[in-house]
Amino acid sequence: MNAQSDERDEAVAAVAAAPATGDVTTGAARPAQEAERVDEPALGSRAPHFIKRSRTLHISWQVGVFVVGLAVVGAGAAMLVLPGPGWVVIFGGMAIWATEFVWAQLVLRWTKRKVTEAAQRALDPKVRRRNIILTTIGLVIVAVLVGIYLVKFGLVMPWKIDE
Repeated sequence: MNAQSDERDEAVAAVAAAPATGDVTTGAARPAQEAERVDEPALGSRAPHFIKRSRTLHISWQVGVFVVGLAVVGAGAAMLVLPGPGWVVIFGGMAIWATEFVWAQLVLRWTKRKVTEAAQRALDPKVRRRNIILTTIGLVIVAVLVGIYLVKFGLVMPWKIDE
């Protein structure tokens, strides 16, 4: 090997050996946001090594993954208006795309972060109390509307089954 590749390999080894919260050159602590990202898996293709070796095979693999992911996302979009777990299937298609495409990996990371934040907010006692109060008010309103309907029309259904 030439000297340039040896220097690069040493730099890569130094980065890999550096502590997760310190800088390689100065030893200064990184911001907390960067320290959290260390736990996340690396971005990029997760195709098997023998597929990555051949450019045409890798492109074909990516096209196949894209088509399969598109079919799953399309089925999920159809399930939004038809019976079925639409959003779950759409996120499954995004997960298929995330095995090959960095943009899908970033979208899934963002989505996971937002869902985690929403779950934390939902566990906040003030938010839970507010949600319980709003749900109770909503149920009271629905009960009043059903009561008004029953007083006005009785228990007769609006369609005629006997005829």
